[in-house]
Amino acid sequence: MKRLHVVLLAALCVLLLAGCGAKDEEAVPDVIFRYADNQPEGYPTTVAAEYFAQLVEERTDGKVCIRVFSDGVLGDEVSVFEQMQFGGVDMGRISTGTLAQFVPEAEILQLPYLFQDSAHMWRVLDGEIGDELLGDIQSAGAVGLSWFDAGARNFYTTSPVHTLEDLSGMRIRVQESTFMSRMIRLWGATPMQIPYGGVYSALQTDQIDGAENNWPSYESSGHFEAAPYYLLDGHSRLPEVQVISSIALDKLAALDEGYVDILRQCAQECAVYERELWQARETESEELVRGYGCVVTRLSAAEREKFRQAIQPMYDSYSEETRALIERIRES
Repeated sequence: MKRLHVVLLAALCVLLLAGCGAKDEEAVPDVIFRYADNQPEGYPTTVAAEYFAQLVEERTDGKVCIRVFSDGVLGDEVSVFEQMQFGGVDMGRISTGTLAQFVPEAEILQLPYLFQDSAHMWRVLDGEIGDELLGDIQSAGAVGLSWFDAGARNFYTTSPVHTLEDLSGMRIRVQESTFMSRMIRLWGATPMQIPYGGVYSALQTDQIDGAENNWPSYESSGHFEAAPYYLLDGHSRLPEVQVISSIALDKLAALDEGYVDILRQCAQECAVYERELWQARETESEELVRGYGCVVTRLSAAEREKFRQAIQPMYDSYSEETRALIERIRES
């Protein structure tokens, strides 16, 4: 049994090295990090992660290798972050919803209508407030490196929705999140916490009347086939974050402090690249969905204000300190 364990370990090392482009003894890396993403290959976040790995390998002369594991191979996001806390996974791309479960300060990023538009969000996240929020991640045993785009989230349903009243009484799928469920209830709908993989079936079998997500997810999941009405309300803009385990970062620093600087710079560069990929993918997904014949409706300004007013209790529930941070974001 012990011999089999050694053989399997040796095989794993060979695979890891192969994935890092090792060609000779001089190219053998000093460290190999495992990077987790639950999205499939070819998705903007996974493509950007591969670019990140490439940049790091090139700038450390092959001494730092990052292996990207896509499609949830290393577990769901919650599991991945928990593994990061004890060094089981080294790096990854984490959604805001998952991050908020470990870093309470990040919860406000999920607030509906927090950002005016995409430009406003990036002014905030690329500035002092964004750096502060990245810093808060250290309390959870990881280090924030950069912000990724995940677009605006909108509603899609099996029957038309034009007003807040139309949404009332509908069964809307949300992530397994108390925060998201409360948001849906304040809009008069019934939240249904269903794993993402079960949404298509739930729409087809009339277990739910709709869900909410961004253009690429709506298109790539095929949900548009079962819920052909898409309401452009833009209730949330949820950035995502690249993180590294504190244990992994300490290991990197012990090898060479210069590697840490390289890693951080590459993370910033690949974040810019991911945003470009995201914008292109959004456009492509929207065109595909419209071409299929889905009905796309833009929420009117008057109705959008009704949606805003309905979720005000969520804003009012925060402490004075948190409300001050929210005000800083709105004024940025």
